[in-house]
Amino acid sequence: MGAHLRESEATPMRLGSCGFGAAVVAAMAFGIAFGAPGAASAQTGDAAAAFVRVATGYSLTPNVTYHRAGGRDLTLDVYRPRGASGPNPTLIYIHGGGWTNGSKESSALTFLPYLEMGWSVVNVAYRLADAAHAPAAVEDCRCALRWVYRNAERMGFDVGRIVVTGNSAGGHLALTTGMLPASAGLDRQCPGDRRRVWTTGTTSTAPLEVAAIINWYGITDVHDLANRTPGTSGNFTEAWLGSGADRDDVAKRVSPTAYVRADLPPILTIHGDQDSIVPYDHATRLHEALDAAGVPNELVTIEGGGHGGFSPDENQHIYAAIRAFLGEHGLGGAPSNDQESAP
Repeated sequence: MGAHLRESEATPMRLGSCGFGAAVVAAMAFGIAFGAPGAASAQTGDAAAAFVRVATGYSLTPNVTYHRAGGRDLTLDVYRPRGASGPNPTLIYIHGGGWTNGSKESSALTFLPYLEMGWSVVNVAYRLADAAHAPAAVEDCRCALRWVYRNAERMGFDVGRIVVTGNSAGGHLALTTGMLPASAGLDRQCPGDRRRVWTTGTTSTAPLEVAAIINWYGITDVHDLANRTPGTSGNFTEAWLGSGADRDDVAKRVSPTAYVRADLPPILTIHGDQDSIVPYDHATRLHEALDAAGVPNELVTIEGGGHGGFSPDENQHIYAAIRAFLGEHGLGGAPSNDQESAP
């Protein structure tokens, strides 16, 4: 990718006209979409139709600066249906990597089902551990949500239909992005009533809320994980928390389980019961706490499943569960666009 762009300099492009955008739409040929698998010929035809819809129906605005922190620009990519005629359901995607690695570009294939559905997608980069310890990544993702609010009108985001998702550390950040109350104090780097560094759309002091959270095997109790024997990926939690005297307090402050309460949005968790990196009981404990608080939620357990890497059949099952979950909570309807007529 080229140099990062200020928001005012970011130029939309047709999705297939750049390197990783072409990779995204090319993957449609492999039939990545919601729904159950059919006959081989039907899959080929459906994949080809999906390829055309996404390749011709989307524009991509890459590397938009949504915030500046620690002396660096923090960026996101925006995928928008070209034929959208009104506010569109919007996915915020947050990549994983143990808060120490990963990138938004390397995760672009993950949200293909939402592109095929016609949603807008905001793909977020955040500060990793080598740039800033916790709670920086949490602050950054909350600031990305504030950017979505501030730019909703000009970008066509429907702030009433924002879904946030991510896998592993990205699942943790999806949970904190959607669960944190303003009283947690982790939104202070991006106040909605004034501009701090870059032009970031209109002012917006509306409470930062999302309509649902889709958590793929995310860490739900950082303090617990930091005090366990490290899993097969090593002690990435230690790397993110650092060695400050307040590390235990910080770990508790960024743990989603600390923020369970009755007014949370619906939460769907996907987790393998043989996960060797993020223990499966992180999913079950969150599920039980949400049930106790009366929060609509669902746990999809992949029996014998590890830390992602699920089979095609398992993914078909997961995506069917996601679509049903979104529909149950009023988020599965057709977007306000006409992609068949998009240029």
